[in-house]
Amino acid sequence: MAKETGKKIIAENRAARHEYFVLETYEAGIELFGTEVKSIRQGKVNLKESFARVDNGEMFVYGMHVSPYEQGNIFNKDPLRPKKLLMHKKEIMKLLGQVSREGLTLIPLSLYFSGSRVKLALGLCKGKKLYDKRDDAAKRDADRAMDRAMKQR
Repeated sequence: MAKETGKKIIAENRAARHEYFVLETYEAGIELFGTEVKSIRQGKVNLKESFARVDNGEMFVYGMHVSPYEQGNIFNKDPLRPKKLLMHKKEIMKLLGQVSREGLTLIPLSLYFSGSRVKLALGLCKGKKLYDKRDDAAKRDADRAMDRAMKQR
């Protein structure tokens, strides 16, 4: 049987791009249990208030809510438990250095299937100030007005 290729997006953290400047993106595998994968396949996952952190040389994602699987019984795990991310040690140490020195943070941007595996897109982010958010909104509005004017001509 041939492997599936391509990405099927399960969940996106749209608020992340509004709240942060995304400087770099990384792909990480995620360690899950069977009932969590089944729940994710149903789309019952929320990335809204999640973040990633390095603890003892390992990377974990906190605040990612995976709803309990309805047909799962005693095998359901805590929906908010920290989930281990799978990355190369070299990448983890590089990210640890950037986060600790430069005051950046790791925010999950999206969760998707790559083939049959669940992957997490992590963004190395810097927080936006209120005036940055206003500038982005003004730019979006101006682009929309230009598009409307071009369409009418």
